[in-house]
Amino acid sequence: MSQTTDVASKHAIADPEMNEFLSFVLGTEHYALDIMKVKEIRGYETVTKIANAPPYIKGVLNLRGDVVPIVDLRIKFNIGEASYNEFTIVIMLNVLGRIVGIVVDAVSDVVTLKHSDIMPPPEFGVAFNSKYLRGLATVEERMLILVNIEALIGSDELGLFDARTATEQG
Repeated sequence: MSQTTDVASKHAIADPEMNEFLSFVLGTEHYALDIMKVKEIRGYETVTKIANAPPYIKGVLNLRGDVVPIVDLRIKFNIGEASYNEFTIVIMLNVLGRIVGIVVDAVSDVVTLKHSDIMPPPEFGVAFNSKYLRGLATVEERMLILVNIEALIGSDELGLFDARTATEQG
């Protein structure tokens, strides 16, 4: 049985200069994403593997009639794979009008940031592509990496997933 939490509907900021982010942990780093993208937070459930999918796509699950791809951010960020257990968290997101689940180590809290609190991501040249980063912020003495979820799991990747699923069903 999975516990769920409806997140985005509980958080709405009237001040356009402020944004709320859901912070989460991967390895030893703290990340965050726009809370308005978050549909719910769930425990990890068994997924159905998709043949020839990239390693970071762990599979799919049926969520109230929708086939939802599950992406392991540890693998996507090249941090290394963790074992899944009863404490593993999946954040269900609305990405480009599609529900996608991301596996994270833990969810921390909701952080409210002013636009002026967000620093642009550093440029590392060709060795590192920072298009997945929305920016950086310091919260309580720790650096928070803000993820651009649409760039991370964009239309190309969702299209790749859809093509593989259609091939398996056809």
